[in-house]
Amino acid sequence: MKFSITGRTISLTEGLKNMVEKKLGKLDKFFQADTPCNVTLSTQKDMQKIEVTIPVKGSVIRAEESTEDMYQSIDLVVDVLERQIRKYKDKLIAKHQSSSFTAAFLEEAAEYDEEEIKIVRTKQIDLKPMTPEEACLQMELLGHSFFVFLNGDSGKVNVVYKRKTKSYGLIEPEE
Repeated sequence: MKFSITGRTISLTEGLKNMVEKKLGKLDKFFQADTPCNVTLSTQKDMQKIEVTIPVKGSVIRAEESTEDMYQSIDLVVDVLERQIRKYKDKLIAKHQSSSFTAAFLEEAAEYDEEEIKIVRTKQIDLKPMTPEEACLQMELLGHSFFVFLNGDSGKVNVVYKRKTKSYGLIEPEE
């Protein structure tokens, strides 16, 4: 894999870079040599956070972990990524997204029981035009963690959601 390591609110030492490459290097057995791996390290208050994004054809494998120790965060994110890769291996192959993975990994027998995705409830909503701020307020009033609405400015369907940092995110469709 080709690593791109970025530090946000943290100074990247050679030791830290080497540790990230060593630990995430364990995932090399799953991917082709030219597969990009974007890593962002940051600190927020007393928490040390690592975000890893691995784009594969038509999809993205992503994980983030935060602990009080960066090295522990790195270990945890590697475990999460490995579980995700193994769990979704068959789905990725079925969608012809296997070009980023090694032949050995693709031929390996699946060890994980696939959990079937089952939709148990369908809800229809009335999309009312509003601003993202109004949508956040409506979401809070409903006690939900996300809210789908029609953006009054763009006329497109958007989603607002609560983030772990007690802030909000907005998802908009591309033009």
